[in-house]
Amino acid sequence: MRRKSARNRLKDETGQSLVEFALTVPMLLLLVFGIAEFGRAWMTQNILTGAAREAVRILAVPPGIITPQDRADNVLNSAGITTATVAVNDPGVAFGPVSVTINYNFPVVIVGFIPGLNSSTFPLSSTTTMRREY
Repeated sequence: MRRKSARNRLKDETGQSLVEFALTVPMLLLLVFGIAEFGRAWMTQNILTGAAREAVRILAVPPGIITPQDRADNVLNSAGITTATVAVNDPGVAFGPVSVTINYNFPVVIVGFIPGLNSSTFPLSSTTTMRREY
């Protein structure tokens, strides 16, 4: 039996690295883009929470110049979120609870690459409740 030299063994394995690379790159890209998309969604959720908190604070303290709807819209517009819906719940009871709910359809950039994600938007929502101070 004849043994192969080191040079002949290397010739037999020339495409191995290319095949391994081709098999691992799609999984790596899916992971990287999935992490980036999750980060965008988390940031958007934090913006919605901040806007709801700002709006309900305006509603909870004695009446001022700006309305809760306008305050929430200002915060959302400064972040580039223009299609969110803001719902204000004010029963008008002294020292009672007031709340603001913000709903937003988060646009997913990499829809076709994430298994199980069939829609191009993902619903995000944030509700904040405070006690009226007057």
